[in-house]
Amino acid sequence: MFRSVLICVALFLSVVACKREQRKFTSPPSNYKSYDVTMSDIHPGSAGLPRPVQNPSEERAFDLNEGKRLYTQYNCSGCHFNGGGGIGPPLMDEVWIYGQNSENIYSTIVEGRPNGMPSFRQKIPDNQVQQIVGYVRSMSGQLQKDVSPSRNDTMNARRSEQRTKREAAQQSTQP
Repeated sequence: MFRSVLICVALFLSVVACKREQRKFTSPPSNYKSYDVTMSDIHPGSAGLPRPVQNPSEERAFDLNEGKRLYTQYNCSGCHFNGGGGIGPPLMDEVWIYGQNSENIYSTIVEGRPNGMPSFRQKIPDNQVQQIVGYVRSMSGQLQKDVSPSRNDTMNARRSEQRTKREAAQQSTQP
């Protein structure tokens, strides 16, 4: 008796659950106005640009360190997973959908991209966007090595010298 009631309840719940999950998609009404997305003149893989715009932040290690800090602060790693890719595309490889030049990355941050990348226009100051652009380019090895950002002390096998505890020196018996 109890077993048959339990089976009936399970059958009823499975039927109700199926009806609940049905979704009906309809086309938009005829008076619906779609809004145009403002896009820049920069297109994916456009090698025909006259001359790339030089980002001044790419020549200063301090700016790249600030870009690294801002990358974490604005939660870019939430989608790009420290450059390895995840929800957002990876930033450490050689494949760049919207172009690897500074102006392409700048436009992506400011304008956003369809299907995921939000626009940060009026949310991040221009100099900070340039610092983030410099750091993003340094992640894929596109910049000179003498202006690379510093390493993360949290990702090292041992603590850095600046973070170790101060200990008193001990006298040795043999020179």
